[in-house]
Amino acid sequence: MDEVEAAARYWGVEPEYFDGLGRRHLACAATLERLVAAVSKGRDKPVQFDQPARRRTYQGNERRLWAITLQLYAVRSRRNWGHGDFTDLARLVSLAAAHGAAAIGVNPLHALFIDRAEEASPYAPNSRLCLNPLYIDVEAIPEFPGSAAAGLDADLIALRASELIDYAGVARAKLPALRLAHRSFRAAASAERRADFETYRREQGDMLLCFACFEVLSRHHAAKPWTEWPAPWREPDRDQLAAFRQTHDEDCEFQEFMQWVADRQLAACRDTARRNGMPTGLYMDIAVGIHAHGADAWMQQDVVLRDISAGAPPDEFNSSGQDWGLAPFNPQAMPENDFAVVRKLMHATMRNAGALRLDHVLGLKRLFMIPRGGAGGTYVRFPFEPLLCVISEESHRHGCIVIGEDLGTVPEGFRDVLAQWGLWGLRVMLFEREHDGDFRAPAQYPAQALASFNTHDLPSFRGWMEGHDLRVRKAIGVAPGESDESRAKSQAALRKALAQWAPAYDPDEVAALAAFLGATPCRLAVIALDDILGVRDQVNIPATVAQHPNWRYKLPVAIEELERHEGLARVAKALAQAGRSFKP
Repeated sequence: MDEVEAAARYWGVEPEYFDGLGRRHLACAATLERLVAAVSKGRDKPVQFDQPARRRTYQGNERRLWAITLQLYAVRSRRNWGHGDFTDLARLVSLAAAHGAAAIGVNPLHALFIDRAEEASPYAPNSRLCLNPLYIDVEAIPEFPGSAAAGLDADLIALRASELIDYAGVARAKLPALRLAHRSFRAAASAERRADFETYRREQGDMLLCFACFEVLSRHHAAKPWTEWPAPWREPDRDQLAAFRQTHDEDCEFQEFMQWVADRQLAACRDTARRNGMPTGLYMDIAVGIHAHGADAWMQQDVVLRDISAGAPPDEFNSSGQDWGLAPFNPQAMPENDFAVVRKLMHATMRNAGALRLDHVLGLKRLFMIPRGGAGGTYVRFPFEPLLCVISEESHRHGCIVIGEDLGTVPEGFRDVLAQWGLWGLRVMLFEREHDGDFRAPAQYPAQALASFNTHDLPSFRGWMEGHDLRVRKAIGVAPGESDESRAKSQAALRKALAQWAPAYDPDEVAALAAFLGATPCRLAVIALDDILGVRDQVNIPATVAQHPNWRYKLPVAIEELERHEGLARVAKALAQAGRSFKP
């Protein structure tokens, strides 16, 4: 075991670790051997780095501002197809700007598996370099002849009326409609549109070629993951793919067409934010890993550890730990070509974002890795400050603020290093408590951070205040994590804090929450649209799949009604009184 441990330490694999409850764990020899074999494959020795000169990431205009966050797919409108789209986002951008919000935050928009649309988690992407076509507003495509001509009107009425998102139904409607638009484009696109499409194809280069071919190959081998495809297609070869694209020109171009349309519609949302004078605009999100059977894992095989899963050790919220089922990057391969794989990932999102959230930013220093089919995992170290240097360079190149989701088992000194590089942290009010259970005063929050009440993995404000989340978890057989008595004490503590720091508002209304967060020194105070609209149910309950409709709830209020929504107006007023409106 001594030799196994020595080899593990040499390659940055930690033989022991402490979990979120402070308990020490020893990784078994089999786990260490498999992780060492994975990260060291094809290498004689680990990559070595000099300490990079620290340059703080792009910081924006230094003002204290506020933002609305939302799950874009959940947006309800009279015109969308039962699933929020980029036209909805553009309208929400203008609405947020009119209320003085500096930014509007959205879930990851990464490409998922459109042929398995019910696999809806935005944090388990097919590709982080491409966009999810379900966010396309098909009727905004000039070549689309209309829903009536496509014979979809009856289907759209049903999709809009459903209380939960029918992802499979949305895909069944959108894919044929997008095909129709593409065929019309091929037959009669204007010279200007065709030129823009070809410009996009050149800009995206081999990445787009690989993604388009992967999607078409996936249809040809629908029953199998790419690791079981015929030998010529298990590893992408550029010449073979170029020949494949010629042979399957229409199908491959259709995939490229969808990515082009999605890219241009998202860019229009970015431009809408700029026209409205929003200091930040789109606040976007990058998932921590990728699906092992997806396009990114296929086209980046030299960098992705497809037989390893990212996760987390046990903590107070997940006593058994977590296996996220996501394939991570190999820390020994990432530095190749000046961290090209990281730069491409940053560019794919930053090009449209004024701020970027890095999911599980702790993974820049070390990531809990679990060999697939193995017993347990351990931490694997990453080139922390060289990665921060690359992220800083890309943030300045794109003018994009970087926010790290730094929740969980945080290594000692980690947040100090992030702060020195200029990355903002995340301060979630539910976790900002004293030892006696009292909520910390606004003044105790750091300036270089985003402040919010919750995240998508936590209860909504109303749900938490009513104990609805505890009842739901008990009903579906998931440990609630706290007793009813403990929650009652926490609720009393929150009402006490809100009454003290937001006395102008009823402590049970979200405007009180906004006033509290607005009083913090944090650079950005964030309010979820779910909370503004009084949603009870939680977006996602971790460690559940079929037990709960994760990622499927629609907002209760249509976008057309938001302009007159009193709750939104009161939240905006509270944040304006805190000096956070970007408007004079």
